[in-house]
Amino acid sequence: MSALCLAAGLLLAPLGEAVTLRWTHSVQRILWEEDYRLEDGALRLTAARVQGTGAGMEPPPDAVLHDGAWHYTPRLPLLPEVQLQHSPHVQPYIVCVTGQCRPVTAWLPGLPAEAVLTLRPCPAADKTR
Repeated sequence: MSALCLAAGLLLAPLGEAVTLRWTHSVQRILWEEDYRLEDGALRLTAARVQGTGAGMEPPPDAVLHDGAWHYTPRLPLLPEVQLQHSPHVQPYIVCVTGQCRPVTAWLPGLPAEAVLTLRPCPAADKTR
């Protein structure tokens, strides 16, 4: 079974075929969420939600305000990966898989205080074993 993985250096956490990435904007302090799924060996950003506007957070014209957040479907091609900066200066990213939401530090025990995280398709299993 194919899955998305969260990686940082040698740390790797298989997550499943769909994940929600959640974070609080470092300047505006507004919640942002993005839904990704595995498609054709890459990531498809299927939906996004932001609970306000401000510094680089303007929702697109077709966004709909619902339940306190702007909902929209980003029009992006398939992505090979998404890189995130983990830092002690901001709240950690939250990753949700099948309704289970945990900070990246719980998905990747031993994560250094500062690290580049990568959400990407998991590496193929070694077929020589």
